[in-house]
Amino acid sequence: MSASHDHSPTKFKGSNKICRVCSDEIGINENRETFVACKECRFPVCRPCYQYERAEGNQCCPHCNTRYKRHKGCPRVAGDDEDDDDYDKDDFEDEFQIKDHSAVPVTVNGNGEYSQHKNVQSAFSLAGSVTGKDYEGGEQKESYSEPDEWKDRVQKWKIRQEKKGLVSKDNHGGGGGINDPPDDDDDDDINLLAEARQPLWRKVPIPSSLISPYRIVIILRLIILIFFFRFRILTPAYDAYPLWLISVICEIWFGFSWVLDQFPKWYPITRETYLDRLSIRFEREGEPNRLAPVDVFVSSVDPLKEPPIITANTVLSILAVDYPVEKITCYVSDDGASMLLFDTLAETAEFARRWVPFCKKYAVEPRAPEYYFSEKIDYLKDKVQPTFVKDRRAMKREYEEFKVRINALVAKAMKKPEEGWVMQDGSPWPGNNTRDHPGMIQVYLGSEGALDVEGKELSRLVYVSREKRPGYQHHKKAGAMNALVRVAAVLTNSPFMLNLDCDHYINNSKAVREAMCFLMDPQLGKKLCYVQFPQRFDGIDRHDRYANRNVVFFDINMKGLDGLQGPVYVGTGCVFNRQALYGYDPPVSEKRPKMTCDCWPSWCCGGSKKPNSKKKGLKSLFGLVGSFKKKKKMGKNYSRKQFDLEEIEEGLEGYEELEKSSLMSQKNFEKRFGQSPVFIASTLKEDGGLPEGTNSSSLVKEAIHVISCGYEEKTEWGKEIGWIYGSVTEDILTGFKMHCRGWKSVYCMPKRPAFKGSAPINLSDRLHQVLRWALGSVEIFLSRHCPLWYGYGGNLKWLSRLAYINTIVYPFTSIPLLAYCTVPAVCLLTGKFIIPTLNNFTSIWFMALFLSIIITGVLELRWSGVSIEDWWRNEQFWVIGGVSAHLFAVFQGLLKVLFGVDTNFTVTAKAADDAEFGELYLFKWTTLLIPPTTLIILNMVGVVAGVSDAINNGYGGWGPLFGKLFFAFWVIVHLYPFLKGLMGRQNRTPTIVVLWSVLLASIFSLLWVRIDPFLAKQTGPILKQCGVEC
Repeated sequence: MSASHDHSPTKFKGSNKICRVCSDEIGINENRETFVACKECRFPVCRPCYQYERAEGNQCCPHCNTRYKRHKGCPRVAGDDEDDDDYDKDDFEDEFQIKDHSAVPVTVNGNGEYSQHKNVQSAFSLAGSVTGKDYEGGEQKESYSEPDEWKDRVQKWKIRQEKKGLVSKDNHGGGGGINDPPDDDDDDDINLLAEARQPLWRKVPIPSSLISPYRIVIILRLIILIFFFRFRILTPAYDAYPLWLISVICEIWFGFSWVLDQFPKWYPITRETYLDRLSIRFEREGEPNRLAPVDVFVSSVDPLKEPPIITANTVLSILAVDYPVEKITCYVSDDGASMLLFDTLAETAEFARRWVPFCKKYAVEPRAPEYYFSEKIDYLKDKVQPTFVKDRRAMKREYEEFKVRINALVAKAMKKPEEGWVMQDGSPWPGNNTRDHPGMIQVYLGSEGALDVEGKELSRLVYVSREKRPGYQHHKKAGAMNALVRVAAVLTNSPFMLNLDCDHYINNSKAVREAMCFLMDPQLGKKLCYVQFPQRFDGIDRHDRYANRNVVFFDINMKGLDGLQGPVYVGTGCVFNRQALYGYDPPVSEKRPKMTCDCWPSWCCGGSKKPNSKKKGLKSLFGLVGSFKKKKKMGKNYSRKQFDLEEIEEGLEGYEELEKSSLMSQKNFEKRFGQSPVFIASTLKEDGGLPEGTNSSSLVKEAIHVISCGYEEKTEWGKEIGWIYGSVTEDILTGFKMHCRGWKSVYCMPKRPAFKGSAPINLSDRLHQVLRWALGSVEIFLSRHCPLWYGYGGNLKWLSRLAYINTIVYPFTSIPLLAYCTVPAVCLLTGKFIIPTLNNFTSIWFMALFLSIIITGVLELRWSGVSIEDWWRNEQFWVIGGVSAHLFAVFQGLLKVLFGVDTNFTVTAKAADDAEFGELYLFKWTTLLIPPTTLIILNMVGVVAGVSDAINNGYGGWGPLFGKLFFAFWVIVHLYPFLKGLMGRQNRTPTIVVLWSVLLASIFSLLWVRIDPFLAKQTGPILKQCGVEC
């Protein structure tokens, strides 16, 4: 490549046969020459993409940024020069439009004769009616009487339609002539091809009647909040000054937290996909399937705590997904090196040979057998095959036999032999020592494996257990995911990756297609780092006591983020763009300059044409250089061009000087990605795929190498590439880094939930899960990746930054929340209050604040569709988690970061009990239960004390009491689900909980009565009342 010295763009050198936007063939124009969209640089773009860019895009060449000129036969758009009017001549579609409905259509019959018919629809309905005469004002404008001239025009029109993909060369039946009229089947084909050119998705904004009042109330609430804080600060309660000061500080923090949570929800949107268009565009009959391959990652740590039958169901749902089998590969990461999971996958692969064809034959949903057979629905609905009932009964029996075999494996794994596990061939299991074992890879099924019972190929299943040695940092789940990224790059190198937890199965078999509607979109797909799906759960009680479904977050907050730069990554149910995980920047498309004029002075319309044209010329001159620059990422430059490994090793022979200068040296590649030439070659293939001439045995050896425990040393894995290290919630950190580079993400909510999982419905397990999330946020807050100060030189939008700040500061709300929940009890015990006596004017601000809070919630529920019960459960658990798990997370995070005291977490237990909601009432002791239990008892004691005091003081003591009681009941009502969980099904509470809680509450109450900080201290002599004998 070389840049010219004049002001014209550099000519593009490369293949002109394939469109660089949509990868379709470019085709030829009406002169039988290759279609050229941009005559300045000749960048290969097909006619449909050229027309789409002119109509919907920035109307500029993606290579040199030169404005596209209008070609013959293309509709006009705003900004076309008047010189382009010459293209209107000899344009068949423009010359033969119906401007007078009395014109007589002319059709061509099978013998090549021309005849006129009234009230007959044109044969070429998609291009407009074909008329022989065009009348304007009663005067004949132009007519064609010569058949040869007419035939030439039809010929040119047909050629143009073929290039657009609307008419095929052989779609005219038996005559085979180009002038033969199409039949009904041809019309259907034309309609399908036209449908394929339509967008694969559309944005569905929230109706203005719902969102506009919501935004108005938010602004009003912010104004009311400012006046409320003004009143609270300027009117202190001098008789209870410490309580007043604490309450004001807490309220200001709550207001700050509300701003962080509320304003990222300013632009909520929903999206709609068109799966039929995706199939028509990329799965044309008679042509190779062009859907992009997808690697699916399933992560597991301990199969004894994550039941193997759940992991097996997840794998079966992946293998049976509605997607080409050769384009799906399932990778299962076993970070515990368990022989139990290894044997489970072998049994799963064998059962999949019968389960997958059954699912695809009868189109069953969901395709995880455990959940399919347990559904309490009419499974005969929409089923018409007479063999369905018989096959279903046989399949259910085989699945029950499969479960028995898995249960036998679990029972065997409970008793580990002293000499360790032994494999079927008699060799010892390499993972007997889970902390010191080599890397292991086992490939099941696939093109070289077993076929299903119908003789068809199955998707590949790969077992992966990375190497572990003492003295190495393995980074838990993030390290395991990065190992899967490298293994998949070596073995399959699919451009997209779906990651799932072992307990999240595919509930919608078309979920991968839903994601492809965004990732394979020619305009949006190149800028997307991932497509996030909401999490949905099975096995949760109807009332969702502990807000396990997290509906408010997934149906309100995530929709709001989707209207900004995209949703945050939540750790599972996410389809990634592989190039985004490699730390590259998204492609940058410069915006077209605004329209200007030649007005004087120059500021009239934003400047004159000449300066802009000069800038445009300079951009065109350096456009080629910019397009081949190395990808910038946080001050470092990287390249993402497609080059094979052989080209790197052979010194880049055959490339121009500019391309050579834009590539990193082999040494820099190894420093960034590690010392694996096969993996390095895969990173340079933007569209995925393996290098030619590779064999499976050599690839497996290389895959073993890339999962060795020392591979990541002195590389950028976990720092700038892959899942980012430094927090137990690696998902937030990974998504944040991508958004800082300028990538966008999309939130996809199909009508049928894409994925479903199991959630801990037990109170103790739920609190430990929340504790883990909060601890990860605290770690990010105390790291260099904190959104408060990281990435300001990047492309992160400020509302998105607010959302990320909210995700890392919310645990610190636990401190003011704990203090605020203690204040009511203190007020009741002491008879003091944090608010002085209100007058009529100041009481208006209190009423306005409470009304704005209620109205905001109601309007939020209206546009989101969330039920009021889900919203209330979320409010309750916000208080429960805030005074327990979040509080412990803050102190444990400080200890870990400041003093190096690491906290080890056990995996949250998954529900595998057959009894419905059995774990809901199971009690497990944990120190997290002490603070909320103490708060409940303290406030209940305060209520009793306050009422007793009011009774003793008579009628005058009830007035001030109501405000205090309202405050205390607010705390008790929010903690009610926690109190209900403590009681359990048998209403039994462990003695240790009651003992510690009563003890702490009693000590606190006695100390307060003894000290009484609000009692005025006397410094003079003690005066006693004289008695009778004074």
